[in-house]
Amino acid sequence: MTWTIPNVLTTLRLLAAPGLALMFLYFNRPWADWLALALFLGASLTDWFDGFLARLWGQETRFGAMLDPIADKITVVIALLVITGYSGMNPWLILPTTAIIFREIFVSGLREFLGDDAKRLKVTDLAKWKTTVQMAAIAVLFLGTGMEQLHLGQSESMPPFEYLSALTSPDWNSVNFSIEVSWYGWFAGIGLIWAAAALTLVTGFGYFRKAGPFLREHA
Repeated sequence: MTWTIPNVLTTLRLLAAPGLALMFLYFNRPWADWLALALFLGASLTDWFDGFLARLWGQETRFGAMLDPIADKITVVIALLVITGYSGMNPWLILPTTAIIFREIFVSGLREFLGDDAKRLKVTDLAKWKTTVQMAAIAVLFLGTGMEQLHLGQSESMPPFEYLSALTSPDWNSVNFSIEVSWYGWFAGIGLIWAAAALTLVTGFGYFRKAGPFLREHA
């Protein structure tokens, strides 16, 4: 395996994925949320740069083609598990997360079963959009959970009267800012993750249809 810059970026993205969970083990919230968000955004950027640079410099390799989708899937799955777990197993998150994880494992197993014929299951433009929406949803959800934790910290550190005064004040302040951003971030993230789940199921079914001829029993 040649350690080209695109391959290094892909490998770093793969290694960064477990770091999303480790942030919540070694840092208090909301710092854990902010650091996980920064790490996730950095990993997402490498997802674009490694492919772009590989094509630009003619450095596309079999190793990169193999590792790139694995790094994407591991990053998305770990991020979703962390967000779902720290959001109290909210059903509005559990359902789309389950659909996304189910599809990713199913398609990966399908490609493994097909072996050499797996090249027929090329990544479609819709699947690329699916990945983009997934990553946008996760980033927004990390932002929303971080701002929620910031707001909880503000409410616990301030005297009740001062907190209520800041919360209801028509003037812009850190208290009503944090609650508004957390509220909009949460609902925007939920909407995006449901859109990602819908794209996930549609693209997964498309791959299954393409694989259909190879799954039939022959007499």
